[in-house]
Amino acid sequence: QVQLVESGGGLVQAGGSLRLSCAASGRTFTSYAMGWFRQASGKEREFVAAISKSSGWTKYADSMKGRFTISRDNAKNTVYLQMNSLKPEDTAVYYCAADVIATTRPTDYDYWGQGTQVTVSS
Repeated sequence: QVQLVESGGGLVQAGGSLRLSCAASGRTFTSYAMGWFRQASGKEREFVAAISKSSGWTKYADSMKGRFTISRDNAKNTVYLQMNSLKPEDTAVYYCAADVIATTRPTDYDYWGQGTQVTVSS
């Protein structure tokens, strides 16, 4: 098993930036691809970004391309999501997730963090 803890959420004005972190513990971090997802109030959980075990492959949802960057530091067992040019529609609870294969489907991921709230004011 792997345990995931997100941090770095908060309130930011439109156009601002936040960096989310997700610290992993338990089984070997490099055994897992990592993903970020988000869920706005009243909406389904949606894919944000994913990164492979060695960082050689990344993928983003179309609406995040050019604004968000996913990265990982395997020495620190941490995955990051740098979010720039934030918009009010980015407001959501952001979750990190782990699975043996990087995909865009939340149902593929076995392990989830508790989430961190991001609120973007207009």
